[in-house]
Amino acid sequence: MFLFGFRSDGRRITNKDPIVGFTPYLMPQRVDAQVYTTVQIDCDKLTNYIRGQREQGQVLSYMDLLIAAYVRAVSQHPQLNRFVMNKQLFARNTICCSLAVLKTTANDDDVRETTIKVHFDPYDTVYDVRDRMREEIEKNRKEENRNTADKYVRFLQAIPGLPTLFIGIVRLLDRYGLFPSSIVNISPFHTGAFIANMASIGMPHINHHIYNFGTTSIFLAMGKALRNPVPGPNGTVTVKRALPIGLVLDERITSGMEYGRALGFFNELIANPERLEQPPEAVVYDIPPEKMGKKMRRYVKTGVKVEI
Repeated sequence: MFLFGFRSDGRRITNKDPIVGFTPYLMPQRVDAQVYTTVQIDCDKLTNYIRGQREQGQVLSYMDLLIAAYVRAVSQHPQLNRFVMNKQLFARNTICCSLAVLKTTANDDDVRETTIKVHFDPYDTVYDVRDRMREEIEKNRKEENRNTADKYVRFLQAIPGLPTLFIGIVRLLDRYGLFPSSIVNISPFHTGAFIANMASIGMPHINHHIYNFGTTSIFLAMGKALRNPVPGPNGTVTVKRALPIGLVLDERITSGMEYGRALGFFNELIANPERLEQPPEAVVYDIPPEKMGKKMRRYVKTGVKVEI
């Protein structure tokens, strides 16, 4: 219950920085608190790493590395995994990402997509992240397969006026921590990060807004590779390929300094992806699992298995 600092997807943080804690009162909605930045990654280095992994029998993609770096960054900087609801700051009890997936159809001109949410364990390696992603994507990609979120949406749209009523009720329940956990667990908008692969459809990166609905605090959008001129020795100019990632962040969840440290760590991981091949030596928590109570520990210890 919200009144006791609990939600099915997190627990209220009480030992926060006073300025951070007051910020949601100044900016009550996420749209008020969006900050934008772009990260450019050495594309050639990642390509060489992926090629080397393929020679060892491991098939990886840019998205696998991006999401694995996010999961590892959260495991060491849990401030990235916070969210604001009803002007209160919460620590999310699982690491999860949502993303849109194109569905295969009999007609190539008929483009359909669905949205999935994947749960990760803080000790996951890049191979674990890849396997969890592949399993969930393959399960939802076939045209005849509909995930639970798809079924809810189709049912709501079948009755005029029901979507507006439903969303109004959901917003009210979510605000006070009364939203059923069975729906929170499948909602792609109740997630740590929303990720878009714009490069897969040949588009440049974008800075996508984060949603007022739900609890998403970060949006990452990877675009197609760019060719940037880089000054070389003796007045020469070389061209290097860079992979741009548009980041949109909810500035209310932590201080600027903590964001800087976390994003610096994220950039280090992307620049040195071999570090993602092994699990972290230890995991840092906003609220230690042993202080969350029996019910909440069950979420944290099994970040992949979220259930009531």
